[in-house]
Amino acid sequence: MTDTFSQKPNWHRAALGLGSNMGDTKAALETAIALLQAGQDIRLTRRSSDYRTPPWGPIEQDDFRNACILVETSLSPQDLLKRCLETELKMGRVREERWGPRLLDIDVLLYGDTAIDEPDLTLPHPRMAERAFVLVPLAEIWPDAPVKSDLTAKEALKTCPDLDGITKLGPTTSE
Repeated sequence: MTDTFSQKPNWHRAALGLGSNMGDTKAALETAIALLQAGQDIRLTRRSSDYRTPPWGPIEQDDFRNACILVETSLSPQDLLKRCLETELKMGRVREERWGPRLLDIDVLLYGDTAIDEPDLTLPHPRMAERAFVLVPLAEIWPDAPVKSDLTAKEALKTCPDLDGITKLGPTTSE
């Protein structure tokens, strides 16, 4: 797949992780991507395949559908996070339990080469190098994504502990 990132002035490449394990998970991801692009300030440049992944954390729940997207955006990192949270809310996300089931989860994983450590936003995402549900789709569309200062997505996959149970879903799979 060709990366159509245009490097417009004042536009930045960002990687987002999306996940859902409630309701029609395929529709949830597709709708979220459409809502994120509804304005003129976010444009999709690449989209990974969808993957069925085991849930993360101590809560018993259904498997997730996960994907990653690359976008170009004129939003700041904080405003991009705000747009992601607004999209989750528009789609009915209720934050009840950490690591619990969710209709939609959108994480800002990377924003160019920006490093941020704020209470509500840390970039690069601090745990993505250990999470196969992020690394597998991210490495598919951006193998050289800098998940840590000395580690790319492709390299991190080699030592990722939780690759078992991840299944690539076909374009017509609606589970």
